[in-house]
Amino acid sequence: MSDFRFDGRVAVVTGAGRGIGRAYARLLAERGAKVVVNDLGGSMEGVGADTGPAQSVVEEIVAAGGAAVADTNDVSTQAGGQAIVDSAIENFGGIDILVNNAGIIRWAGLPEVDAENLERHLAVHLVGSFNTMRAAWPHFVERQYGRVVLTTSSGMFGLDNNLSYASAKAGTVGLARSAKLAGEPHGIKVNLIAPAAMTRMGGGEQPDDAPSVPGQPYMPSDAVAPMVAYLAHESCPVNGEIYTAGAGRFARLFIASTEGYAHQDGRATVEDVAANWDTINDEKDYYVPSDLMAWSGSFLKHQFAQGAGPAAL
Repeated sequence: MSDFRFDGRVAVVTGAGRGIGRAYARLLAERGAKVVVNDLGGSMEGVGADTGPAQSVVEEIVAAGGAAVADTNDVSTQAGGQAIVDSAIENFGGIDILVNNAGIIRWAGLPEVDAENLERHLAVHLVGSFNTMRAAWPHFVERQYGRVVLTTSSGMFGLDNNLSYASAKAGTVGLARSAKLAGEPHGIKVNLIAPAAMTRMGGGEQPDDAPSVPGQPYMPSDAVAPMVAYLAHESCPVNGEIYTAGAGRFARLFIASTEGYAHQDGRATVEDVAANWDTINDEKDYYVPSDLMAWSGSFLKHQFAQGAGPAAL
């Protein structure tokens, strides 16, 4: 198998001053990419700013023989997202890869969580991903090539005190699934990573060179990076998909639908729903829709069989 290289490619990695983002930036640079290391440098709650983290990663990359520049713009603003992409254009002449990793977490759940908590998570995770991707999009279209990796999280499955974080991370899934359809005619692929690593936001930093301890999770940041690099590579075979990585395991996450119950005789009642509850929830014949139209076609196929035709969509 040939090496997966990024020679001649330009990558932007947001939130790359620490943890997982740092691991992504270092691996891409090690494999030949020129990297814009973006990090506002704030706390994990999204407070403050510091030029140090991004510059430190750049120094590590350059010392290892790679090419990188630091950027400290804020992804949560339109101007910040544009400036991050502009940095790639100005310093390296283009952009081929965008890895959106920047994030915050402020633990809170109902009923104490407030609107500001939700709005700030959405601004960084979801709107931040939109801002940078929208800024990069015209360059991808011009080149008829692009690779985007957005960051979702297993946190979207829910904890009692991560309502805002889970909401924002679930939102990135819809963002990617829609963007992949827009990108397909232009050679642009948009996928998602749900990382599993011990970081500031994950409960405590585990250095990449830390030894493994029997009976304890070994979850360094650099164990996630190979999956992100593959999704960012020109040979990436998928589009609009979710992958998880960490602790030596790599897997696909997906949104699926059960076959369900199709009522055929007049209008269904609440009693019909209750009587067929087991069938509605039966997972044995689930399917994985590729997009909204694929789901609609499957969901309404019982009407097609009765002669309703495509107009039912």
